[in-house]
Amino acid sequence: MNITTTAVVFAQPGQLRLELLDLTPPSPEDVVVDIDWSGISTGTERLLWTGRMPNFPGMGYPLVPGYESVGRVAIAGDCSGLQEGDTVFVPGANCYGPVRGLFGGAAARVVVPGARVVPIAATLAERGVLLALAATACHAVSASPAQLPQLIVGHGVLGRLIARLTMAMGGEPPVVWETDAGRAAGALGYTVVHPDADPRQDYRSIYDVSGDASLLDRLIARLAPQGEIVLAGFYTEPLSFQFSTAFKREPRLRVAAEFKELDLREARRLAESGALSLDGLITHRHPASEAAAAYPTAFGDPRCIKMILDWRPDA
Repeated sequence: MNITTTAVVFAQPGQLRLELLDLTPPSPEDVVVDIDWSGISTGTERLLWTGRMPNFPGMGYPLVPGYESVGRVAIAGDCSGLQEGDTVFVPGANCYGPVRGLFGGAAARVVVPGARVVPIAATLAERGVLLALAATACHAVSASPAQLPQLIVGHGVLGRLIARLTMAMGGEPPVVWETDAGRAAGALGYTVVHPDADPRQDYRSIYDVSGDASLLDRLIARLAPQGEIVLAGFYTEPLSFQFSTAFKREPRLRVAAEFKELDLREARRLAESGALSLDGLITHRHPASEAAAAYPTAFGDPRCIKMILDWRPDA
């Protein structure tokens, strides 16, 4: 079976093009998914775009980015466990032959093992692309459920999801720090302030999603004794801190890694039940044909909380 797809390809850092690629023939365990929407990650994909992603297995160019896709099963292998027409979340694919699938979701059609995708309610529609970030929020919070965040640093989409999840889990409304006035709007039941306007120095739990490696001393100074700092962003620079400040507070540091399958399924449950709202987080949309304009906007416009590409034929 010869299947092709149109995909976003990062030829080199800062070089993007749409290409027609041959797809790996599907096996009986695979599904072929027609993608409706894919999200652009301002964390991981920005690092791939700028060439600052640390080297790890599978890294290299050219590559197809993206790990936040939603589509419909067009072909279901006999052993895939799915049916044609199922709406699914696709956390990436690696089906492009010599072009690396890192993470491989930004394409009109993908071939992926049925066990890798997650069936979702069709009513989630484009909001389904947010499940990866919702799962990241679940992973960060679930490791320490008795210590829900009191302060969240950064009011991007992940910071907003962690704040919403905190309240969905019965926690007190957190404070969120944001230095960009244009990103301060959109809070649902919690408070967003500039850090300079917040005098508090007794937070028991601080979640940093900013990715700013220079903040650690400032965060430690805002902790209550034996408080916890959760590093939930992605940091390309070494992190360090002054021992004297830390000595006084005995802080705990925890790194929240990428989400697991259980986190993704919990995020789906919360989103489909309405316990975790995904509304109002997608602020920008482009037809996939305009990907060359969408990526710089997603990475450079602070008003862009979440950008999605629309792969539907009539987009």
